Amino acid sequence: MKKVLIALDYSTTAPKIAEAGYAMAKSMNAAATLLHVTTDAIYYASRSYSPVLGFDTFSDLDILETTPVEEIKKAAQDYLGQLKQHLGDETIQTVVEEGDSGDCILEVAAAINADIIVMGTHSRRGINKIMIGSVAEKVLRHSTIPLFIIPTKIFEAQ
Repeated sequence: MKKVLIALDYSTTAPKIAEAGYAMAKSMNAAATLLHVTTDAIYYASRSYSPVLGFDTFSDLDILETTPVEEIKKAAQDYLGQLKQHLGDETIQTVVEEGDSGDCILEVAAAINADIIVMGTHSRRGINKIMIGSVAEKVLRHSTIPLFIIPTKIFEAQ
């Protein structure tokens, strides 16, 4: 294993996923790449959304209509930069993509020739899964490389 892709969302558990993925990469002497996929701005408006990416002002739909996609992408890049600094390794690559999360994860994995994808899963069920979907499930169904999927609920209890 030479390259580890660590896919991160905007949740409060994302830093723990980054730490776990980075530890795996380091143990294999592999290069690590942090990825965040921006999607519709409405996802950043949730009242349960952590302001970890700097979107704590996104509580008004009028703001969402006027917030440029580039601003969201810049904030995501800044966040990945902070995680990179937290992990203490300047060799970590960071990538921000825009689009469907599952598709983008698979595309970036192919583009960088990743040997494994590390990501968290929120284990949504019922109506939440129908409405929001499961990125981890999509990646699992379509990936041609191994996955390390971490249930985020282990971090939420801490």
